[in-house]
Amino acid sequence: MTTEVRVRDAAHLPHPNDPEFDEVGATTMTPLLTDLITQLGEDVGREGMRRTPHRVERSLRFLTSGYQTTVREVIGDALFEAEGSEMVVVKDIEFYSLCEHHMLPFFGRAHVAYVPDRTILGLSKFARAIDVFARRMQVQERMTSQIADALVEVLAPKGLAVVTEASHLCMMMRGVEKQGSTTRTAAMRGIFRDDARTRQEFLEAIR
Repeated sequence: MTTEVRVRDAAHLPHPNDPEFDEVGATTMTPLLTDLITQLGEDVGREGMRRTPHRVERSLRFLTSGYQTTVREVIGDALFEAEGSEMVVVKDIEFYSLCEHHMLPFFGRAHVAYVPDRTILGLSKFARAIDVFARRMQVQERMTSQIADALVEVLAPKGLAVVTEASHLCMMMRGVEKQGSTTRTAAMRGIFRDDARTRQEFLEAIR
């Protein structure tokens, strides 16, 4: 038996419009961003650009806020005693990240499944755990493995699997400019790696 949950509105770390975000977004990079924009040929003094360096800094600090936290911190006390050992699938968790090679976005959906041993996790915490690693400069392959390893460490399940599917603007906006391309990566741990039937059940559930 499989319990399946579809997440449409993922839980997030603090939003840049939140008042408390100002402390995180201190403007120490504004001079650097002002110089960068100027070197690119734009006039930072014109009306539409005057606040752009400050806005860019706040945006970048939010998009890389995963460096400031850990999975254990965002999970907190949302661990509960397992009452069964059926597979749990949480799918379609939106994520947004930055390619570490070009600092352009890649974005898509993550699917997580696990077979509990003694512990289960509150469902919204999967989205928060994914954001810890997505909100860094990343490559998709490493991000997928980091999510899996961190959740295994916290949950100690019989098995856990993570699949991510993403579109990369570094392929769509520049370089080969292939707008229809997507990338899929997977990390299988425990019985998802060792047992083909368990792995297939998960893959069928996320199709």
